[in-house]
Amino acid sequence: MAGKLKLTVACGDYEIVRALKDRTVTADGLELIMLTRMGPRERHWRMARRAEFDVCEANVGAYFMERERGAPLTAIPVFLHRRFRHGFLFVNTAAGIRAPKELIGKKIGGTNFQPASNIWMRGILEEDYALPHRQVTWVVERSEDVPFTPPKDLRIEMIAPGKKLDVMLAEGEISAMLSPELPRLFIAGDKRIVRLFPNYKEIELAYFRKTGIFPIMHVTTIKQEIVEKFPWVPTNLTQAFEEAKQIAYRHIADPRTVPLAWVRTALEEQEAVLGRDPWAYDLTPANRKNLETVLRYTYQQGMISNMLSLDALFAETDLGDAGGSDGI
Repeated sequence: MAGKLKLTVACGDYEIVRALKDRTVTADGLELIMLTRMGPRERHWRMARRAEFDVCEANVGAYFMERERGAPLTAIPVFLHRRFRHGFLFVNTAAGIRAPKELIGKKIGGTNFQPASNIWMRGILEEDYALPHRQVTWVVERSEDVPFTPPKDLRIEMIAPGKKLDVMLAEGEISAMLSPELPRLFIAGDKRIVRLFPNYKEIELAYFRKTGIFPIMHVTTIKQEIVEKFPWVPTNLTQAFEEAKQIAYRHIADPRTVPLAWVRTALEEQEAVLGRDPWAYDLTPANRKNLETVLRYTYQQGMISNMLSLDALFAETDLGDAGGSDGI
């Protein structure tokens, strides 16, 4: 690939990037070195602390924090990870918690304060369920990817060495837990841990129908020096991500390729609600609302001191006819 600009791309091993990884899709003028074996914690930490990659999938809230602090980064409007969050709030069955507002004054665990999943759910709980995030104590198990000084009225406690949050929840040391993934003991069937919203799918569907938001967890960052030296890179890179995503959509639409008995039924159900392109890229109206919401939550939760401009946070790109629809 002589003459092509070589870029390292650190991201999850998603179906929507597989065509880039196996080079079915190439980006015009670019040779992409796809690094997909890292988990999100390692990837985010290595980029935030050491800027190891040219292009990196990153926690949306952490990106806002880095930009406010002057990090030499920008982002392209490629959102590789989205997830509804209502199904990831867990409570101890003996605590008797029936509604989020009953967690006022209680301790809620979480890996750390900054994960996009926690930013989103804290914002939703405050906005929709009368649970102010500064009226609970947030119990965390690790340091933050982007160092910050919490506001004085924000209570964050680090657990003792050797402790595990899911064990603390099961044993009643904390009343609830916000988790980016399913807790280990919950997966193992421990009856002491349950979802606060057992009908989470119905609630998430209602949330989307009300707001039009399928929460964006991660953005795709790129070193500012690359954009300044090669201003054509953001558009070419975004177009390649879009092409790879469209191949993934066609792949999952074939019931012969996915080992799920009712995969077509699930796909039709998803399209009926979220549209044909739930992972839409570019700064579409729906994506702007999505990003403005999580930006507001990041500000309200004390991680940034100013509301930033979306247009200043993202490199200008033009998907043109290559892009999908908002799905709304």
